[in-house]
Amino acid sequence: MPRGDKSAYTDKQKRKAEHIEESYEKRGTPKKQAEARAWATVNKESGGGNKSGSGRGKKDSHVSSARGGRAHKKGSFEARSAAARKGWETRRRHGNG
Repeated sequence: MPRGDKSAYTDKQKRKAEHIEESYEKRGTPKKQAEARAWATVNKESGGGNKSGSGRGKKDSHVSSARGGRAHKKGSFEARSAAARKGWETRRRHGNG
């Protein structure tokens, strides 16, 4: 099987990759990179191509989709802490806290 051949993937995995790819494209990722990321996500969650049939393959982990595309927290602990204090002060001043 040549590299890039998707025949070993189930219909569900193909649909999932298509959906993830569309999501990346909506966020401005180039088509080729969106496709690569989508298949990487499918591979990470399902362990690669699963032949169809009852009891074959592994269960999906959903490790990537649980995060929903959110990146890691930005900024240092001190910066996030300062932002939280500033928000708290504002809420306290406006009586929303």
